[in-house]
Amino acid sequence: MNSVSQLELKVLYEISQIIGQALDLDQTLSDILRILSETLEMKRATITLLDEETNTLAISASHGLSPEEKRRGVYRLDEGVTGRIFQTGKPFVVPDISKEPLFLDKTQSRGMERGRIAFLGVPVTIKGQPGGVLTADRLFSDDVSYDEDVRFLSIVAALIGQFVQLGKQVRAREENLRRENLSLRFKLSKTYHRFFIVGQSQPMTRVHQMIEKVAPTRATVLLLGESGTGKTLTARMIHELSDRAKYPFIKVNCAAIPENLLESELFGYEKGAFTGAAAPKPGRFEEADKGTIFLDEIGELSAGIQSKLLRFLQEREFERLGGIKTRKVDVRIIAATNRDLAEAVTHGEFREDLYYRLNVFPVLVPSLRERREDIPALLNHFLDKLSREYGRRLSFTPRALDALVKYDWPGNVREMENLVERLSIMVEDERIDLADVPPYFFTAGKPAPQASLDGQASLKDMEKREVMAALERHNWVQSRAARELGLTLRQMGYRIRKFGLERMVNERRGRDQDLDLG
Repeated sequence: MNSVSQLELKVLYEISQIIGQALDLDQTLSDILRILSETLEMKRATITLLDEETNTLAISASHGLSPEEKRRGVYRLDEGVTGRIFQTGKPFVVPDISKEPLFLDKTQSRGMERGRIAFLGVPVTIKGQPGGVLTADRLFSDDVSYDEDVRFLSIVAALIGQFVQLGKQVRAREENLRRENLSLRFKLSKTYHRFFIVGQSQPMTRVHQMIEKVAPTRATVLLLGESGTGKTLTARMIHELSDRAKYPFIKVNCAAIPENLLESELFGYEKGAFTGAAAPKPGRFEEADKGTIFLDEIGELSAGIQSKLLRFLQEREFERLGGIKTRKVDVRIIAATNRDLAEAVTHGEFREDLYYRLNVFPVLVPSLRERREDIPALLNHFLDKLSREYGRRLSFTPRALDALVKYDWPGNVREMENLVERLSIMVEDERIDLADVPPYFFTAGKPAPQASLDGQASLKDMEKREVMAALERHNWVQSRAARELGLTLRQMGYRIRKFGLERMVNERRGRDQDLDLG
């Protein structure tokens, strides 16, 4: 066996050792080229593979090229020497690249070199089909034969083709496992999230399906639906089922933060940006880097913040308040609103371009009125939950359950959970009857269901009940309850003090924020 054959066997052995232990396709291909270059004195080598998405040939691995030179190595399927080798499936030798018009040198890596450079290329075949091209540069004199190099490169190309095919199979298997894992995580999540446990109605089934479709993607999601329907839990579910699950989930209620503070809350501020800014502070977008930010009540954003959010959605960059440094973060945005944003756009209250940026994948979370068949199971679920907290197991009488199923639930799931907790505290017996449900609970311009009531409620009591009901429907946010009742915020505050509700409002507001029903 001559010295050349021994050297080639040594190279093939080293390459086979790398392939046998490799998991990273790109790194393994680079290592193969490094061995070729170091052992056989090949000055430069590349592996160009077919990109099926763009239908072009792009350098996947290289040795002797800078990152910029590698990036430039993209060819049409019929372009240059690389394209010819790919299309014909035959080796091609260029004894002197300076005299070959087909040689394009798109990487611009050979312009300053002295000496005659020969270029050798052989096809990489994957499952009997053209898959790419293996090339190498060598410095040659006139008396050198290329046949031996072409033969050997063809053997290496065959090994590369098998390895690339194996890599594709591994990636396909990983994708199948990822999808199976996503489905399993979705089922497990339903076990722990009360909102989804009993969502067996057709509207909720559609929501489940949409969550499964959008969770693995990077798409911006817009959650639509009334207050209390479970938009926050839906956002959490999307986050937990995504590849970002191990990174932060940051929630920002755009309606709960005063307008003059919201910009600094979202984007942060630099020292001295305003009075009291003694030190720089990152915003919620920076805190959510690599994770998800959930912008609840997105329809309440001012025009200025809408503009800044639009820029972030377009370019993924921003500046802190009072700063000039442009910052970039990798954040997925999930937004939610109970407003009709399309109508708000029509009235000039919301930017049209921002609306289209947010409305990439809309998900309508249905109200309880739209899924009444879920109401009995939801009520029983909350009773089960509270029985563990209070040590009592309650149940509804048929007429109470019938009335609650027929009730419109303007506050949706949040309102239901608040009611069940109140009943668990107040009711002495083990059965909850219709008479135990507060009469104001059914009054919203409609007569209460027939039940035995103790006397005629005074006008003051009726007003107090209306105020409490509106607050409960709106998660104890005074501004939104006032809007429903046609009151100013000042008038609402007066009534809360008048009826002695300050402590209840503070306690309920804090507790309901923890419920995260959205």
